[in-house]
Amino acid sequence: MKIVIINYGAGNIQSIMFAIERLGYKAVLSSNSEEIKAADKVIFPGVGEASSAMKKLIESGLDTLIPTLKQPVLGICLGMQLMCKSSEEGNTKGLSIFDVDVVKFTNKVKVPQMGWNQIYHLKSPLFDGISEKEYMYLVHSFYAPLCNEAIATTNYELEYASALQKNNFYGTQFHPEKSSAIGEQILANFLKL
Repeated sequence: MKIVIINYGAGNIQSIMFAIERLGYKAVLSSNSEEIKAADKVIFPGVGEASSAMKKLIESGLDTLIPTLKQPVLGICLGMQLMCKSSEEGNTKGLSIFDVDVVKFTNKVKVPQMGWNQIYHLKSPLFDGISEKEYMYLVHSFYAPLCNEAIATTNYELEYASALQKNNFYGTQFHPEKSSAIGEQILANFLKL
């Protein structure tokens, strides 16, 4: 199986690569369109600020490639947010794969939300074998509101979509690669899709 992690200078690459190796697979880091298109599975990571990350995607032409991919694609954290229509962070236009706009938590709660929080209302093969209310690791100040594409919910100030799915595109606000055995199970489920 060929697994490609999209390399656009805004990802937490090492921990994802190590998590995939622990599952017995090898992942390739690439920004090459042909290599990404030829992959069986694509992981779209993201750490940092939305507008500068989007600028890097546009500069490399990946902004037009990613929405056309036909194989399973997993966006993680900022990767998931960039797959949405827009983000309030840096007033960023997204890839419009998911039909939802990313917004900021209010100043009534500590931001970023950092640490472990529960996921529930799980509805996707991505969560096969995962119990309701398992804890996942999150670090974020912006979130995707609940919408038709939500496949997991988390509560922090309010209920929001901590995972999204549309066709072959999946996104998690949490970091499965940093969420111990449960997170690795989610990655394993993605690789089995």
